[in-house]
Amino acid sequence: MAKYDVYGLGNALVDYEFSVKDEDLNRLEVDKGLMTLVDEERQHQILEGLHKETPNRACGGSAANTMIAISQLGGNSFYSCKVASDETGDFYYKDLKANGVSTSLDEVARKDGVTGKCFVLVTPDAERSMNTFLGITESFSEEEIIPEAIKESKYIYMEGYLVTSPTGRAAAVKARKIAQEFGVKTALTFSDPNMVQFFKDGLKEMIGEKVDLLFCNESEALTYAETEDLSVAVEAIKKVANSFVITLGAKGALVFDGNQELVVEGFEAKAVDTNGAGDIFAGSFLYGLTNGHSFADSAKLANYAASLLVTKYGPRLDGSYLQQLQDFAKTL
Repeated sequence: MAKYDVYGLGNALVDYEFSVKDEDLNRLEVDKGLMTLVDEERQHQILEGLHKETPNRACGGSAANTMIAISQLGGNSFYSCKVASDETGDFYYKDLKANGVSTSLDEVARKDGVTGKCFVLVTPDAERSMNTFLGITESFSEEEIIPEAIKESKYIYMEGYLVTSPTGRAAAVKARKIAQEFGVKTALTFSDPNMVQFFKDGLKEMIGEKVDLLFCNESEALTYAETEDLSVAVEAIKKVANSFVITLGAKGALVFDGNQELVVEGFEAKAVDTNGAGDIFAGSFLYGLTNGHSFADSAKLANYAASLLVTKYGPRLDGSYLQQLQDFAKTL
């Protein structure tokens, strides 16, 4: 019996979320709807330009949100990441543990430096635009990989954002090879259209010959295949993944289980914030898949989770929202 449902690895970032208007994005020259890497000085400029108090913060990074979703649904997850020995790193570690996620931070000593931060700017149309200072997570490396935890997992889950760092990419490749050696299934998320557009070769390196499961949204799929035809993108992704899920926003998700394609319809929702929707989708899907559910039912659960999340601010569910998701999972 595997100890963990999923072993995740990714950039550890403390999320700071702001409600803004499109004119704020234009004034601050922030690219809408994308994740942009910035330095610490640029983040200070954005903060000063918003003239807002520092908002509530939460431990995050894409894969962290996914591992938390698995834990919230009753699964067991492990997260390899890197934070500094500063106050923000202390906060990150405590918040991750409070959400029931096992982590490499228990086993690897934290070093001096600055913990990464992500400013999430949410506009009235619910779109999120992210400006990320990686800090010490830019040096996430093979040192943070815990082979024994990989061997005790059903899946590993690699965050596409790691592709921007040579050491992070190398760590993902090492984790994939360990997983494949011991019969652990492999999953990757493309993470963001910018990762696909500017780091495609690096993503292919992380994928290797093929991964067992790939997550992406429609924009990322089209960008990867360099096409505007989704059917062409589907065929391109089949060459690098044994199975995959392409999220289609309000329309649900296109799922390929290795044999057949099907579209699993989404749930109606009045979106106010899409931050974390893809992360909780992946976490809910992986929870379903590693706990005996079909691709179709796992996608149904994931669609429902994302539909709940976008109706509130923040990258994860809590309170009555989380209870609704947990109750829904029991109906599958």
